Amino acid sequence: MGENLEEIIHNGAIVIDVRTPEEYADGHIEGSLNVPVDEIGKAMSWLIKDVPVVLVCASGSRSGFAKMILEANGYKKVYNGGSWDSLGNIKAGGCPVK
Repeated sequence: MGENLEEIIHNGAIVIDVRTPEEYADGHIEGSLNVPVDEIGKAMSWLIKDVPVVLVCASGSRSGFAKMILEANGYKKVYNGGSWDSLGNIKAGGCPVK
């Protein structure tokens, strides 16, 4: 990945968990938002393009797909965080929306 995701999150990125609500309920990053990958298009109505977004899922494949969708729609600060539990004890910050 190359990016320092911990620093990106610490500096105010939104963490979006693209797993199903059931998977999210079983465990997630504190402060993250649950937007299943099949609903990521709806999130574009409130996501701010200038705010970094870190996408996570179980393995990194769904978050990678969501990243492609957002980037295709003009989002430039989008990061695939991979597996949510690989990020350790990172706590997501606030949730700036428009």
